[in-house]
Amino acid sequence: MKTLFMYKYLVLLMLLFQTILSSAQVKKVKNINYAGNTDEANTLNIFYKNDSVKNKPVLIFIHGGSWSSGKKETYWWLGRNFARKGVVTIIINYPLAPNVQYEKMADDCALAVKWVQEHIADYTASPDKIFVMGHSAGAHLGELINADPKYFKKAGIKNPIKGVILNDPFGLDMQEYLTTAEKDHFYFDFIRTFTDQPAVWKVASPLDYVNNIKNPHLLFYGSKTYGAIKLQTPRLYEKLKANHVPVEIKEIKGKSHVPMISQMIFGGNQLYKDIVEFIGHN
Repeated sequence: MKTLFMYKYLVLLMLLFQTILSSAQVKKVKNINYAGNTDEANTLNIFYKNDSVKNKPVLIFIHGGSWSSGKKETYWWLGRNFARKGVVTIIINYPLAPNVQYEKMADDCALAVKWVQEHIADYTASPDKIFVMGHSAGAHLGELINADPKYFKKAGIKNPIKGVILNDPFGLDMQEYLTTAEKDHFYFDFIRTFTDQPAVWKVASPLDYVNNIKNPHLLFYGSKTYGAIKLQTPRLYEKLKANHVPVEIKEIKGKSHVPMISQMIFGGNQLYKDIVEFIGHN
């Protein structure tokens, strides 16, 4: 019995040591401004493994929060977990409503991607392996800059995104949502971001530019998430598939909207395996 106890104790010590060592290998660079100003809303954090491997893939994460809340610091665990798995990870801030509307947010997300393309080689990653991931409103912004060419054109670069990962994307068709949505506090919060003009809602909808999309996609949505997400995410999948764009879709059983991203606090979550495989294959 004593020998068995000592064996378990040693195993636990080894696991703890491996965890500490793994954490120590992940380097974090904080609050880099990507827009050439002094605004905290235009900053990013970088997570990368401190090893000899060069030209790693890079993942840029755009947080959600209804276009009016959220910050990069909340998602430190996402950066750490991906970095441990060999993916250099960028978590960005962007300006929020009511200070700005969606177009300015998208402009700045495109600037963040441009900064990454120009500087990420300094952090053991390749500018030719840029992937973008977003949750909720962040997924909307990620797909919008990917699908509507005006954003990267304004940033002065060609679209460098190699693949897109959308986690429970909200707002793929803002025109449909705002036309049919109940006029509750969520509705009026979104109006601050998208105005009260249906013509603007259409221009702000990534699904309106689906024929421009050529890069591979990985789509996740929760079985208990909002109805608009369960309707529009499979619609994006079908349109991409019809256009012969490489695309995968996964419904995550039992998950509602916020748990779709918070489940990834745990580095062993299945979504990491799916995303790392997706990045590796593309």
